[in-house]
Amino acid sequence: MSARTLPLLFLNLGGEMLYILDQRLRAQSIPGEKARKVMNDIITTMFNKKFMEELFKPQELYSKKALRTVYDRLAHASIMRLNQASMDKLYDLMTMAFKYQVLLCPRPKDILLVTFNHLDAIKDFIRDSPNILNQVDETFRQLIDMYSCLSAGEFQLIRQTLLIFFQDMHIRVSIFLKDKVQNSNGRFVLPISDHYLLFKRVEFTNGGNYISPQREGSFDLYGDRVLKLGTNMYSVSRPVETHMSGASKSLASHTKENAAPNPLAKEELNFLARLMGGLEIKKPNGSEPGFRLNLFTTDEEEEHAALTRPEELSYKVINIQATQDQQQNEELARIMGEFEVTDQPRQSTSKGDDLLAMMDEL
Repeated sequence: MSARTLPLLFLNLGGEMLYILDQRLRAQSIPGEKARKVMNDIITTMFNKKFMEELFKPQELYSKKALRTVYDRLAHASIMRLNQASMDKLYDLMTMAFKYQVLLCPRPKDILLVTFNHLDAIKDFIRDSPNILNQVDETFRQLIDMYSCLSAGEFQLIRQTLLIFFQDMHIRVSIFLKDKVQNSNGRFVLPISDHYLLFKRVEFTNGGNYISPQREGSFDLYGDRVLKLGTNMYSVSRPVETHMSGASKSLASHTKENAAPNPLAKEELNFLARLMGGLEIKKPNGSEPGFRLNLFTTDEEEEHAALTRPEELSYKVINIQATQDQQQNEELARIMGEFEVTDQPRQSTSKGDDLLAMMDEL
């Protein structure tokens, strides 16, 4: 397992999250000023300097629940609120999209190009906000500094670490099913032909057709990435649905993760406390009324999804009392004792109340 995988996982999943939120904001006809504020607030929080410093420290990957908690908080960094079912769908789309991109990378190092494609698109979202652009550019430079010197073998290890993280996730996504790149059991269809590195060229008469290797993209701050993986597949309006495949409903690993105690629980909570201590969340004030975003076509579909989602695929909310005060960082051990995992889902009286309650406790 590579200790340099977390930044790539977080940034690519975050990029997919922003693609989806941008598409849904437009689909629900949210006023432009509100939509821009949501995107700007989330991106500002995502690329917070202290947050990035913690993220780029060499460390092992943590569980899906732990990372999901970070994205729960990140998605609610502005005046927008998501119901639990919409948050589940958002996370499903994020993870399946990036899993597909990792599987299709022609070379292990191209995972970095996929990341750059996400960051390039994020910069386009905030092109009129120079201060936020500087934050993203700084992360670009951190990526170049950390990963440009890695060998092909180290990138292969990163790719394997990501594939292990995603290996038991087989959620069907309509956009992939329609494009015939995903089977009905939620597994992706990989192309038979592949691209290979050219080591030597010999000319001879032949009667066949051959495809030359795809040229390598630019790993600089600005440049042609060549690779299209990681670009915004929601730029053209297409309805996207997720479905639980039969295989996913019976996965022993999900059941085990929910039932058995996690030996890394203490480390995960330490990790979340550090990470969330760097997240500066601005709660909406009276002059900035919030709104609810629905990732489903109708409220009825959202309610149905919440009722029919398999229990083993539900992500329990992890309540974290994280401090932003640097002087209290040494007290993380004490804070650990205050952490608890909510075993039962919250009963909400209106859409979004469950996550709003969670956010109030963070």
